[in-house]
Amino acid sequence: MLRANSYSNQNAYKANEISTVSQSRLIVMLYEGAMRFLKIAMESMTPRKYDIVNNNIIKAQDIITELMLSLNLEEGKEIAGNLLSLYVYMKKRLLEANMRKDTKIIEEVIELLTQLKTAWDELDRKEVSNLSSSPSRNTGISITG
Repeated sequence: MLRANSYSNQNAYKANEISTVSQSRLIVMLYEGAMRFLKIAMESMTPRKYDIVNNNIIKAQDIITELMLSLNLEEGKEIAGNLLSLYVYMKKRLLEANMRKDTKIIEEVIELLTQLKTAWDELDRKEVSNLSSSPSRNTGISITG
């Protein structure tokens, strides 16, 4: 019973954390999650735990799908379109990596995610500094680029 209650408390904490972060921080968290799953997939290739590899690559693909679905192509115009193309490319490469069990492809996708995360980290820092001068805050996710 204690374990179930602890799990419930962790879920509540996580839900609260997600609902109170800035839009750019949420995107950074998604990138971090995708990279974490891909690293687990890579680590699981050496002892040939292909079920774990498969599951973690799929989890990363699901995160990228969420990022794709959150793009606002009308407002984001060229930047959102470029992000969409990049996400489509990453999903295609992860499909190839999963079929071939190829760590080089996973490393390529992790590098792309790292570069995007760095850019969004910078945006998040700017948003945080702007928050101190503006009391209102939007916590919904809408990637406009």
